Amino acid sequence: MHQTDTGPTARPAAPPTGLSPSRAGDFMTCPLLYRLRVIDRLPEPPSPAATRGTVVHAVLERLFDHPPAERTAGLARSLLRPQWERLLGERPELAELFPDDPDGTALAGWLGDAEKLVDRWFRLEDPTRLHPAERELYVETSLGSGLLLRGYIDRVDVAPSGEVRLVDYKTGRAPSRDFEGKAMFQMKFYALVVWRWKGVIPRRLQLVYLGGGGDVVTYDPDETDLLAVERKLHALWETISRAVETGEFPATRNRLCDWCDHQARCPEFGGTPPPYPLPLPAARRPDDDPPGDPMVSEES
Repeated sequence: MHQTDTGPTARPAAPPTGLSPSRAGDFMTCPLLYRLRVIDRLPEPPSPAATRGTVVHAVLERLFDHPPAERTAGLARSLLRPQWERLLGERPELAELFPDDPDGTALAGWLGDAEKLVDRWFRLEDPTRLHPAERELYVETSLGSGLLLRGYIDRVDVAPSGEVRLVDYKTGRAPSRDFEGKAMFQMKFYALVVWRWKGVIPRRLQLVYLGGGGDVVTYDPDETDLLAVERKLHALWETISRAVETGEFPATRNRLCDWCDHQARCPEFGGTPPPYPLPLPAARRPDDDPPGDPMVSEES
């Protein structure tokens, strides 16, 4: 998954123009979180874990710039600090991650944790035998309804037979079986985009988890799967569109709340959301009707 952190400066509020897997996941997790990120565009402080994931993703992407025989764990480890320095040059605010670190001890420990993730990848896949057709591929397509879907795929492998495999790296640990379907939803989203864009259904979807003990989770989709995802996304977009029109984005307490940067604005934690920044129809204000349930079933 293409990983980015929100910068330090808020941008002007704007209505959503389409869906990515991350933002679709935000709405299904908590509509208020979706609103604050997508519409209000409120800044979020850089996260050590997310930034480490960005650096690790960059290393795994850049490793394939080298001939197969040179794609060793040692080379990958040597790319970590240069990729961190490149990212820091592009995003100076990331220095906030290590504010009191005069001797670089905290940074060294953080990079050491990134090394462990990179080393674990070499136990899960052999890059000397891989020949990606694409890396960090931006994909975008409009469905027949006009709904725009977009996102970044970490790696696309194409077999000599033409079969396509979509691969996404995750720097966290593999989810329990109860949450496997939610994680694979992102990959089915990408598969749908590729199918509608190129007319090819990917043969395999693969999630590579670098956290914990490491794990590889695969799924082989078919047309029935992707049509179900398409219906789900249309229903989700209709729900989002109604919320945009009414300004009704209820907060939903969930297992990710402890890591949310917006607790001070969340009614579930005694906070108050900022005024809704988009215009509302004069005849209907957010308090006119009780909010409905904007959630869309996780089942596809």
